Amino acid sequence: MPVQEFHAKTLATSETLSRYYMPKAILPADVVRVLNRAKISFVLVGAHAAFGWMHEARATKDVDIVVAAKHHGKAVKLLLEEFPGLKEDDLEVVTRLRDRDTEEVAIDIMKPRDLYRATFKYTHAVQEGKLKYRIPSLEMCLAMKFAPMTSPNRDGAKKLMDAHDFILIVRANPDLDLEKLAHLGDLVYPEGGKEIVELVQRVRAGETLIL
Repeated sequence: MPVQEFHAKTLATSETLSRYYMPKAILPADVVRVLNRAKISFVLVGAHAAFGWMHEARATKDVDIVVAAKHHGKAVKLLLEEFPGLKEDDLEVVTRLRDRDTEEVAIDIMKPRDLYRATFKYTHAVQEGKLKYRIPSLEMCLAMKFAPMTSPNRDGAKKLMDAHDFILIVRANPDLDLEKLAHLGDLVYPEGGKEIVELVQRVRAGETLIL
């Protein structure tokens, strides 16, 4: 199956599962259509974007996007208008759109800082019918899993999920560009490139990852 078809298929599966378990969930396609209509520059990130590289999908609660800095405020405004049941929670690195009643996060609009600043340089285009969007490239997606799983501020249980996804991405993609991956790892923190490549090599050797 062509790579583009695989990504479209896994997104459709994750949307179906998310809607089944969370009938009121806002789906990636809903968000993509709003942003595309307004010609806003964005990249779909997070679990929904990673599933294609993992070659499997699951239900997930929220939609994560990175929006160009010049479009951030407009994207927030449009999404709040489209989904009036949400409210804005503006934080340093992300604007969270939360359900007004439950406080659950429905959409995370990441600000292009640190690793996310380079997102727009490393993307993979996906199209399914009239729905067009970009996701992180293989190496960028892996770096986006590496960043939280090595963060001292990340919840331990969530780190294990990040590691699970990291392992599946490595196993499903033997053609990783390790030089490019090392460059992106260095954007996470100094010497991060060396560590992320070592983690890939350990996964390939069948070793257990100890975080």
